[in-house]
Formats: sequence, C-alpha cells, structure tokens
Amino acid sequence: MNQHDLLNVRHASVDEAKAAMSDMLAKRLNHYSLDAPLYNDPHMFRVDMEEVFQKEWLFVGMTSEIPKKGDYITVEVGQNPVLVVRDAEGNVNAFHNTCSHRGSLICTEHRGKVANLVCPYHQWTYDLKGNLLFAGTEMNKDFDKGQHGTKPAFCKTAGGFIFVCLGKEAPDDGFDDFLDTLETYMEPYDVENTKLAVESTMYERANWKLVLENNRECYHCVGSHPELLQTLLEEDDTEDPRASKNFLELHADQAAKWDAEGIPHKLKSFGEVQRNRIVRMPLKKGTQVMTIDGLAACTKMLGRIKNRELGSMRILHLPNSWNHMQSDHFIVFRVLPISAQESLVTTKWFVHKDAVEGVDYDPENLRKVWDATNEQDKVLGERNQLGINSIGYRPVPYSETYEFGVINFLNWYSNTIKKNLKTK
Repeated sequence: MNQHDLLNVRHASVDEAKAAMSDMLAKRLNHYSLDAPLYNDPHMFRVDMEEVFQKEWLFVGMTSEIPKKGDYITVEVGQNPVLVVRDAEGNVNAFHNTCSHRGSLICTEHRGKVANLVCPYHQWTYDLKGNLLFAGTEMNKDFDKGQHGTKPAFCKTAGGFIFVCLGKEAPDDGFDDFLDTLETYMEPYDVENTKLAVESTMYERANWKLVLENNRECYHCVGSHPELLQTLLEEDDTEDPRASKNFLELHADQAAKWDAEGIPHKLKSFGEVQRNRIVRMPLKKGTQVMTIDGLAACTKMLGRIKNRELGSMRILHLPNSWNHMQSDHFIVFRVLPISAQESLVTTKWFVHKDAVEGVDYDPENLRKVWDATNEQDKVLGERNQLGINSIGYRPVPYSETYEFGVINFLNWYSNTIKKNLKTK
C-alpha cells in the first residue's frame, strides 16, 4: 500500500468515526454517560482532538509564569507543540512551536528565557512577535523572509490566565464575556505580582473526559478524599439542592465579609450548559485555605486581600481547566489528552512574588492536600477506564443532584462536537 492509499484509509477511518460519533451523540440521553467508544476508541479520540482541542479555547498557563521580555512556556496539545512568549511590549503571544524551515521544534524546554526565538536545527531566527529575522545566506535570492514567520495561534489573556486556540478561526461564543468577568473577579489577587511556587504533572491512564467527569462531582469525595475534606465543603453554590441551613448561614456570614472588602463572589456562569463558571464558596468554618490543618499556607497574602478566611473562588473552563483561588495562594489545574486512554494533569501552586520559600511558605505543606487528592483521583480515573473498556459496560444515568456538573460537562461536549462537525 503506497502513501496515497494509506492517507485515504486514514481519512476514511476518521470520517467513519465522525459519522459514528454523530449518531451516538444524537441518540444519547442528556443525563446519561457516553457510549464506550467515546471513552476508548483511537478514531473517536482523533475526532475529539480535531473538533475540541484544535478548535476551542484552551487554558495553558498564567501570565506570571512569563513576567519579562523573552520569558516563555511550551505546552503539547496532542501532536501540536505550542509556544507562549512575552514580547518587548509586554504582550503575550502564542505560536505553533515549529520552525517555518523544516518543521523542527524551536523551543525545546518546558520553560525558559530567550532574546529571540532560534531554531536549533539550522539557526533560523525569529523575533518575539514571530517575524523571521535570519535564514542564513543559503536561501534562494527570491526568498522572502516576510512570508516565513512562525505560525501564530490565537491568544487571549484575562485575570492572569492565558488561553490559546489552534483553530483557523477562534470561536465567537461569548468567550469575551467570561474573560471580562474573569478580569473583575481576579483583580483582588494581582496575579502579575505572583510567582509559580510548585508544579506537578501527573500521567493518568484514562480518557480526558473521565478526568473532567471526576472533577465535576464530589459524590465520590467522602469515600476517597479525606485530606481535601479537612477544609472543602461539597456544595457548589447556594442553589445547590444539597445546601443545608448551616451552609447557607456560613455562606451569608462570609459573603458579608467579602462584600465589606469588595471581593467579588456571586455565581457567574457562561454558555448554555455552564462551559465557564466562577463562584466563591466558603471553606469549612474556622479554616483559611486548603492545607491539612486548614491554616495559612503562606505568610504573605495575595494582592489587596486582607481577610484570610476568603474561602475558595472556583473557576471552571471547559474543556481543560478548574482552579481554586484562596487568600494566600491559588491553584490552577490543566488537563491535556495524550491518547484515547491517556491524559496529563498539571497542577500549579502560586504565591506572592516576594514570598520566600522556607521562610514564608513550605512547598510540602502548600501542595500536600492536592498531591494526595490528585493521586486518589488518578486511581479512580484509571479504574473507571478499565471498567468502561469491558464488554459489560453500558451507559447509565447520572444523579441529577450529586452529578449535575457531569451532566453539564457532557452536554457541553456533545453540543460542541455536533456544532463543530456541522459547520465543517
């Protein structure tokens, strides 16, 4: 079989997968789990990558990770390496991390600092805006450097968050409304004056959707997360059907203090099925942040915050991020798919930029709760994947009380796939 035939077979397989996926999603009940192939089939996974991760806005990192000119981070979105860099004017730019000459990676480290972007293969050199500066003297006389800059990706920032989109066009689905609110809700934290204190990346043998599903409910928390439940309250907001009188009284007491300090806290959701969601919730009474003992994680609080009992501002961005913003540190989570049954979960802890490790904060104390929680979730996700791979698996209904967040996520996923396949 020659290369042309192989290409035709590959396209036929993907086209068949798209047709099968459309059929499955059309027949799915909106409060049920997905058919097994949507969690484990390589062809279905490729559709996910093409229709979700190569078309939708993705969270990649925080602006305080690249505070100065030439600072960069890299990230892998499937087989698409992406480079995010700060230019001389302070703008955050995103590019496909592939040289316009022969396609080699330009920046090979996870993070770093450069004066210009220099491909290590043949030393083609680009400025921090992606313009080609140098291609040697070996190119043809009619070679036009202006036509061979790095390929840009769409990039937007708000409240210190960096989002990229790899599509030919960036989706216009109210995303800017979310960014405006994110900017307002993150203002008290002054993210530009924070720094990355700890980072971990966990390999999980589970489909990316299973990772998100697990995050979108706390039905499993009592049986699996003793460290987390030292401080976390399971209620998602004041409208949660599980909200008790004691919770509502605690929330009202905390909300009065937040209002007095001018700290935004009311639930804001965006999209038909809450693709983006921001809400501040109290932690357990008498606790300050998500540490084992519930006490301070860092002596220096963030931004203009004065009240240590700030609770946790929970920020959701589908398809790949959830976050917890607290008084003296914040935690961001990023999920990126590797294959149909493999994912990477990256967790980052940020503190005030002037905080001194070993003096103002202990990295082990800072990360202990979520290291334990992540490892527990990894076990749950991998067991879930193994069970779904069985011929005994079948889609079943979710609890509309305890798993409404999972229902919202899968409805967003289903709607997004159907929309993007329809508009091809």
